[in-house]
Amino acid sequence: MKKTLAVAALSTLILAGCSTQKFNVNPGADLTSEASLSTSQSFYISGIGQKTEVNAAEVCGSADKVAQVLTKQTFLNGLLGVVTFGIYTPRTVEVHCVG
Repeated sequence: MKKTLAVAALSTLILAGCSTQKFNVNPGADLTSEASLSTSQSFYISGIGQKTEVNAAEVCGSADKVAQVLTKQTFLNGLLGVVTFGIYTPRTVEVHCVG
């Protein structure tokens, strides 16, 4: 019984860690089918006091061509954070350009 409860608690913790932040820079624009940039960003100790930057205008060729920027904590990102006890906590960033 204790093992089942521990597995359920861990599963809930991992699933609760998934999140997406979406920034619509050019609302109503046709997005390309795939992200023009999709990369993992490394953070340590749960990312406290850390930041990274992506120049979306450079990725898309100009600021007018940027449609959307997403930052995601995927299942794998969350799992890595749990396995390393928050020492390594990656996030995925995607930049979508106007199609």
